[in-house]
Amino acid sequence: MSLTSEQVRQIAHLARLELKPETEAVYAKQLTDIFEMVGQLSKAKTEGVAPMAHPLEMSQRLRPDAVTEADRREIFQAHAPAVEGGLYLVPKVIE
Repeated sequence: MSLTSEQVRQIAHLARLELKPETEAVYAKQLTDIFEMVGQLSKAKTEGVAPMAHPLEMSQRLRPDAVTEADRREIFQAHAPAVEGGLYLVPKVIE
């Protein structure tokens, strides 16, 4: 599939890109190459291949889920202008 200059101008318009006339041929060739590569990829045999989230069989290193600091909510809320039920009360901003 080869793109025409008119098709490249339409794509540029849809993408809200300014396209100079002297670059249309370059972009037409590049986009045509991309579409050809996608076409080759779509022909690949993928039956029986499980989807992967990552190409390597690795697991994410996670830190232990442990409390590392003391609960200081009461100290912080003692300085707040308005608190109710452990929550900070703020004025309504949106009407």
